[in-house]
Amino acid sequence: MNAQNSNKAVIYWLLTGCALVYVMVVVGCITRLTHSGLSITDWSFMGSMPPLSEQAWQERFELYQQSPEFTKINFMMKLDEFKHIFFWEYIHRLIGRTMMYVFAIGLLILIIRKKIKKEMVPSLILLFFMGAMQALIGWWMVYSGLQDKPAVSHFRLATHLMSAFTLFAFTFWFALKLMYPKELTEESNGYKLKGLSITFFVLLIIQIIYGAFTAGYVEGDAAKLRPGKIFNSWPMMGDSWMPEQVTMKGSFYLNFFENASGIQFVHRTLAILLVLVFLIIWYKSNKLKLNKAQYMGITLLIYGITIQFILGVFTLLYSVPVVLGVLHQTGAFFLFASSVYLIFQVSNATIRSKTLE
Repeated sequence: MNAQNSNKAVIYWLLTGCALVYVMVVVGCITRLTHSGLSITDWSFMGSMPPLSEQAWQERFELYQQSPEFTKINFMMKLDEFKHIFFWEYIHRLIGRTMMYVFAIGLLILIIRKKIKKEMVPSLILLFFMGAMQALIGWWMVYSGLQDKPAVSHFRLATHLMSAFTLFAFTFWFALKLMYPKELTEESNGYKLKGLSITFFVLLIIQIIYGAFTAGYVEGDAAKLRPGKIFNSWPMMGDSWMPEQVTMKGSFYLNFFENASGIQFVHRTLAILLVLVFLIIWYKSNKLKLNKAQYMGITLLIYGITIQFILGVFTLLYSVPVVLGVLHQTGAFFLFASSVYLIFQVSNATIRSKTLE
């Protein structure tokens, strides 16, 4: 029996976890865009039943009425409107807990069936630690919006999003190691793309962080602007390529981390830079002898970056409607997964090439 067949159950378990992380990110995006994230004002590790009677709904609504978001923004909200925002936040938390149960129960079954090998243990420990941290970071983010200010810091929003992406990357990489064992790697010189692929990945991470900044409220901005809701034009920002609002604050940090216009400018610029780096990868890949998996990685990036760029433009032009916002975040997730896949394949080629030498 080869390594792939012996680890098939573990691979399916890990990929199921990857799929749940994706669903959690998408529902999290809907939760943010529908302003639902602060609708549940408490947190329970094991979760709780949703309201099943009018009295239970009224009790939940009364708790929400004590929050800053209700008293300062949604003070005219009725119970029926509250039910809508409660639904998305509850589903978001439910998916997180479902993921916890899938990992925990799945691991127990795999241990009983003796599918877990000793070399997997350190990775599994780290995986569970990262999952727990994701839940804690989620509450840390929501808690910040239940204090004096009825808004979540864009820094905390980005931290929560990137912790989910990191959990996905680690789980996906773990699965790929089992799916593509070193001894079965086809010969290629795709390892020459490793440096460029990592460069693309690092830029993509920064771009995703700035995407979270663009979607959130800028804490340092007195007007509490969402960077995605201003300069809804393309390719220029209004009437210029770099309007004076981008540099209107007193320092580099303030302009590009706490200035809505500066954040959007960085997000736009990084999108173009990512396309240029990928074009270099694509050009170099055409001169190399790649194996099937590496060709697949390049192909996924071609589709991913093309669709994501187009979605980004339309999301901006239409001032971030829910549907386009969700599709744009889905595109980011697909591009992120494709980048992880390509890095794994070219890294595997590096290992394989050294073995051959």
